[in-house]
Amino acid sequence: MDDLISAIATAVGAGGIAVVRMSGRGALSVARKMFSRKGEFQPNYMYAGEIDAGTFRDYGMCVYFRAPKSFTGEDVVEFHCHGGTEIARGILKRTLELGARLAERGEFTKRAYLNGKLSLSAAEGVGEMIAASSEAQVRAGYLLYNEKLTSLGTALQRKLTHCLAEVDADLDYPEEDLNASSRAEIAATLREVGQELAALLSQYAAGRKIRSGVSVALVGAPNAGKSSLLNALLGYERAIVSDVAGTTRDVVEGTLEIEGVNFRITDTAGLRESADAIEREGVRRAREAMKGADVIVWLKEDGEVPEFPEGTPVITVGAKSDLARREDCDIVLSSYTGEGLDALRRLLYERGFGRENDGAFLLSERHYRAAQAAHEAVKEALASAEGGLPPELYAEDIRRAWETLGTLSGETASEAIVTEIFEKFCVGK
Repeated sequence: MDDLISAIATAVGAGGIAVVRMSGRGALSVARKMFSRKGEFQPNYMYAGEIDAGTFRDYGMCVYFRAPKSFTGEDVVEFHCHGGTEIARGILKRTLELGARLAERGEFTKRAYLNGKLSLSAAEGVGEMIAASSEAQVRAGYLLYNEKLTSLGTALQRKLTHCLAEVDADLDYPEEDLNASSRAEIAATLREVGQELAALLSQYAAGRKIRSGVSVALVGAPNAGKSSLLNALLGYERAIVSDVAGTTRDVVEGTLEIEGVNFRITDTAGLRESADAIEREGVRRAREAMKGADVIVWLKEDGEVPEFPEGTPVITVGAKSDLARREDCDIVLSSYTGEGLDALRRLLYERGFGRENDGAFLLSERHYRAAQAAHEAVKEALASAEGGLPPELYAEDIRRAWETLGTLSGETASEAIVTEIFEKFCVGK
C-alpha cells in the first residue's frame, strides 16, 4: 500500500497558504520534477523556490520527510504554496499527471496506522481534534492522539495476560492444581482490571458533553428574565426581550464556552397555564427541554415551584437583585449590570460538567462499547474465580476481555471497523 497518493491537506478557499501533500513511492521523484532545487533534497529541511504546476508557476516552499521518519511512515513531500483554490488545485493536478493518484478519505492517517506510526485510537484522536468545536474536545483528542487510551488498554491486557498464563499452566499441567494463593492472585488482578475499566467507563458521560456540549435549560415563569439572561450570558442579543409576558413561544438556543467546554443554553417559554394554543405548545417544549437538560437554571419568583426531572442539577437564580432573597437562591444576579454572571458561569461548569472530568478522554461510542464489553467479560471471569470454579470455565472470559481491549489500539480490530473510522476523515488527512 505504498503507491503514491496526493491531496490538498488544507481547507479549500482563500487563505495565506495551501499545502499539497504526497506520500508513497516516487514522492521525491515528483518533487524533483516540480520544484526548482539544485542538488539533493535533505530530509526535514524546508526549501524555498518555484513550484512548476505545468501550466503556471508559483513561488513557495517544499519539504521532504524520508521514510520511516514521517507521519505516514513512507516518503512524504509537501508543497506549501500561496492560498486560494486554483493554485493548490493546479499543483495537485500536476502531481497526478506525474504518477500520483488522488488520496481517499483519511488515507494518510490510515497509512500511518497500518505502518505502525500510531494506534487506531490515536488516529481517532486526530479526527477528534480536526472536528473539535471546543478547547475541551481538542484536549481530549490530543490525549487520544498521545496514546492515553491505547496505553491504558495495553496495560490492562498485560495484567490479563498474566492471569491467562496462570490459567494455561494449570490446563497444561492438570496434575499440579492452582494453589489457593495463585487463585487469589488471579481474582485480585481481575478485580483490579474491573475497577480500572469501571473508572474508564465513568468518563463517558463527560466525554459526551465534551463532544456535544452541556445542555442547559433556562426555566421560569413568563417575564422572569430568561431571555435577558440568555443574551447576557452569550454577550449578544439572541432572544427577543419584552415587558410583555409570554413573548418567548419557542425554545431559543445559543452556545457559550466555559473553561473550554461548550454549553448549549436554551431559553424556554414561561411556565404557566394558557388558553393560547401556541403558548401551550411553547410550554410543552419547555418541559421537554428540561427533561433533556444536563443542568437546569431556574429563575425563581414567587409562585409555584416547577416539577424538575429527578437527578438533574438545578441552579436557583434570583434574576432581579433588588427583589430576590439571597438565602433562597444559589445566585443573585442582574442581567443588565452583569452582577453574578461570573458566579453563574462557575456554577454551570461545576454542576453541568465537573472539575473531576477535566482529563476525560473517552469520547466515542466505539471506545465505550469496547470498554463495556471488556468490563462485562472481566466481571464474569471474576465471579467464576471467586466462586471456586475450575480455571477452564473462565479462561475464555479472560481471553474475550483481552481481545476486546485490543480493538482500542487496533491490534484486534476488524477491517470493517478500521475502514469505517477512516472514512469519517476528510481527503488530505
